Amino acid sequence: MESAVLIDELQAQVRRIIATATTLKQLLPVDLDKAPAPGAWSVAQILAHLNFYGDYYLPALEKALAQAPPAKKYFKPGWLGNYFTKLISPNAAGEVRGKMKSPAQARPSSFVKAVDTLPVFIGQQQWLLELLEEARTKDLGSVRVPISIAKMIRLKAGDTFRFLIGHQQRHLLQLTRTLHQLQLN
Repeated sequence: MESAVLIDELQAQVRRIIATATTLKQLLPVDLDKAPAPGAWSVAQILAHLNFYGDYYLPALEKALAQAPPAKKYFKPGWLGNYFTKLISPNAAGEVRGKMKSPAQARPSSFVKAVDTLPVFIGQQQWLLELLEEARTKDLGSVRVPISIAKMIRLKAGDTFRFLIGHQQRHLLQLTRTLHQLQLN
């Protein structure tokens, strides 16, 4: 795939994520802190979960890009990066493959608040857009980023961007379902 086309697509996806997150500012924070059912995550918890991964992957991507050589016209995804991205991302119909259990350290506390998590999430998305813009000038296949659950497994920077954004899209579907269950959308 052409590197520039991939970055354009990823930036468009992040802009849609930012637009969705921005609409949450119109809702009462107390409503975003409510879980729709016992054991289900609130919007604030979903955002805290995504922020956990942003806290890990954004600095890791920044470090990888700083070490990357100049851009190549094409990016070839790795087989493992493709596998993880397809596993986590919604399909073309906007459906996810099924539930996945989050690692213990990535599970949010039931005490998180939207007034804390929402601004962090939006700020991370802005940072992600900046990193994608920087990535235009870098070879996305030459540097690798360790994954959060097993540091010895490393994905190409381009695959890491794809995986991270696919993970966010997955949880934004969960967020939309949560708002619907709470009758907030």
